[in-house]
Amino acid sequence: MTVVSCSQNKSGTDTATTNTPAANVKQDFLKYWQTPGSDEQEAFIEEPLPPGFQVLITPLEGPVFADSSGHTLYTWPLEDQRNGQAGDREGLPSSCTEELLTVSAGLMSPYPPGLQLPDLDRRQSCTSVWPPVLATDDTEPVGKWSIIERVDGADQWAYDGQPLYTSILDKRPGDAWGGTKMNISRDAGVPRDPLGPEPLLPPAFNVVQSSTGRLIVNKSGFSVYTRDGDDRGKSNCHDSCLADWTPVPAPENVTERGGWTTIEHSPGINQWAFRDKPLYTYKHDREERSFAGADVPGWHNVYTQRAPFPPEAFTVQDAEFGGQVLADSRGNTIYLYNCIEDTFAQLSCNDPGTTQAYRLAICGNGDPELCRNTFPYVRAQDSSSTTSPLWTVMTIDANTGYIGEPGQVGALQVWAYRGRPVYTYAGDEVPGAVNGHGIGEFSGTRNGYHAFVLRDIFMGYEFRRP
Repeated sequence: MTVVSCSQNKSGTDTATTNTPAANVKQDFLKYWQTPGSDEQEAFIEEPLPPGFQVLITPLEGPVFADSSGHTLYTWPLEDQRNGQAGDREGLPSSCTEELLTVSAGLMSPYPPGLQLPDLDRRQSCTSVWPPVLATDDTEPVGKWSIIERVDGADQWAYDGQPLYTSILDKRPGDAWGGTKMNISRDAGVPRDPLGPEPLLPPAFNVVQSSTGRLIVNKSGFSVYTRDGDDRGKSNCHDSCLADWTPVPAPENVTERGGWTTIEHSPGINQWAFRDKPLYTYKHDREERSFAGADVPGWHNVYTQRAPFPPEAFTVQDAEFGGQVLADSRGNTIYLYNCIEDTFAQLSCNDPGTTQAYRLAICGNGDPELCRNTFPYVRAQDSSSTTSPLWTVMTIDANTGYIGEPGQVGALQVWAYRGRPVYTYAGDEVPGAVNGHGIGEFSGTRNGYHAFVLRDIFMGYEFRRP
């Protein structure tokens, strides 16, 4: 099995990239993102792959399956909407076709079907945005990998009965910008899911996709923690320490693999350890996926892997609704725009390569200048650079919102996260304010703005799609 790590950045700009010295990193960053220079990656369960496929270790979503060119593979599982369903049915031909859709489907009440979609001259078919992964005549099914005949007669690869696709948003090996493994609201539409192997974990644990990495929780969904005061492979948490912390119990006989081992915490009591660090739960956690234990000095949440640091121009701020958000250098909360069209193809409309009509309607009643003043782009300096492959500097035509050309009159150099520009909100007057969060349709999940939430206490630590 071919496994490739994709942690190096090609920013798409002419500026050079520089590494952030570990000694100079912002302490808030250490809670959420991977320490510069760290090579920690998620271990996974190997399985047979058809010829030409591989596993790539992406910087945010962890291990994914990819084709021979390094394009991440996606599925589109069938999901309910308010007035119907969209997506692929297991074992049946793909619902993503070459048909060019021009009217709404009426899946999201109160909007009726048959409304003409904007910018028909820019529209693309589902297969143009999500190319099906086609099988050749000499390929054979392997394990969970099968072949399904499309309505046009072509053979398409499937995994567990789900047809497979690549995304035109993914430009480099290791990009997984077409979707996310994070759970999202039903009102956000029916997204595509990056497909990957199962993480290599003992049965007592799960991995949850967060906005900054792959968080380890126990089977009940509660966070596990490590302690600076422990030695390598040895717990020093005894007596008064145990009033707040519970060692995660382990069975007597365990096969050591994937960084998972056990230690003897006390005579006859075994404790799980990950990468030689004993694991604990926090007795004061009241919600799943909590970060509360990491607020205690010397204690940390545990990840199989975390995303690289964001650019140095960004900060972490305490949010008004509780928790923390990503912010610019002045403390202004960062927002991303979310959009999926109400068609049976469920195509995204949140990047500058797609229609800007929906975004302009939300942020400026169709007026580009009002939109720019309400949700300003986060400008990047000419010398801006980053080592994270998740962040790039993008040229935007300020008058249209589409991709611009360097040197173009009215073009702006802006920061983009996973191919989407980031914004601040004019109504946020103090650091950590999140007044722009939820502006749009269906509280901003379907067509609107969401804050880049790192830790959300208000929503019970449910990770929100940034």
